[in-house]
Amino acid sequence: MCDSKHAKITAFDQNGVGELGSGLFGLPFTEKESEIVIFPIPWEVTVSYNAGTAEGPAAVRDASPQLDLFDPELPDAWHLGIHMPTISEEWTQESQRLRAQTEEYIGWLEQGSQGPTDKFASTLKEVNKKGEELLQWSKKETLKYLEEGKLVGVLGGDHSTPLGFMHALAEKHEEYGILQVDAHADLRDAYEGFTYSHASIMFNALKIPQVKKLVQVGIRDLCQAEAELVDQSNGRITTFYDSRIKTKMYEGTSWKKQCKKIIAQLPQKVYISFDIDGLDPKLCPATGTPVPGGFEFEEAVYLIKALVKSGREIIGFDLCEVAPGESEWNGNVGARLLYKLCNWMAVSQKRLEASL
Repeated sequence: MCDSKHAKITAFDQNGVGELGSGLFGLPFTEKESEIVIFPIPWEVTVSYNAGTAEGPAAVRDASPQLDLFDPELPDAWHLGIHMPTISEEWTQESQRLRAQTEEYIGWLEQGSQGPTDKFASTLKEVNKKGEELLQWSKKETLKYLEEGKLVGVLGGDHSTPLGFMHALAEKHEEYGILQVDAHADLRDAYEGFTYSHASIMFNALKIPQVKKLVQVGIRDLCQAEAELVDQSNGRITTFYDSRIKTKMYEGTSWKKQCKKIIAQLPQKVYISFDIDGLDPKLCPATGTPVPGGFEFEEAVYLIKALVKSGREIIGFDLCEVAPGESEWNGNVGARLLYKLCNWMAVSQKRLEASL
């Protein structure tokens, strides 16, 4: 630990009031002093229902100083240092510019695709080109942090945003599995014509050879083609539908036992892809596409902790689809979930001890 970080830990009052404008979670650490880097991607060009997720990184950042850092299981977790770089203004502006075009295009689709098509063909071409550029940019930036020995998480934006990071992890690990907590399967092939649609993130992730397994949890909204893709995947995809999870719980099967079955499907190295709409929408009402059902906050955290207790290593994660809405509630819940993901990733990589 460098002297500057040690001095900040000594001087920092974790019991004090979180200061607006301070770092993520009100922590005083620089990027160099932090073991964890949260990479923000303010992008939501292809969202097909509610907009606002591009503002998710800022909403989580702004709400995070209100969080109390003490955790009985991980009392010194904040000593790790968590840093979030400045949110890219360039990509924020690109998202806003292209979103205006895609809203018109999606409206055209919803009206039965009536009228001239030339204009929308150019929109699709530009959005897909920018999606590839975003992938390469985020891959390069997150790979840089991995090479520096940082623990990394992506904070979206819509659920298309972590694909570049998944590619970066593929350069560091021979194989890994994805644990997806989500209301949606996200297995559509270029949904609405967008190669990098938020509804296509797992379809695209499965193109990465190093991704050996996809385990989906909480799914409750999908199309027939997605269900068929799961059935025809020869076991590469395992889906735990929300309705079946709930039925088993109602009939007496504990969440502990179900978590054990979920985790048994995963390899040793695991990437967590957490769409906040995997939670009950009362916890994230402004998210892009809310769906009734889903997990309570502590149920989701229990699954994450059970994964770590199993001895598996969380090699990275994303948290996506947080939208601020009309209150700080969505960012508040997002910040708390982000803190849990950071800390339990650190425990899994032996950077932090927990009283398990």
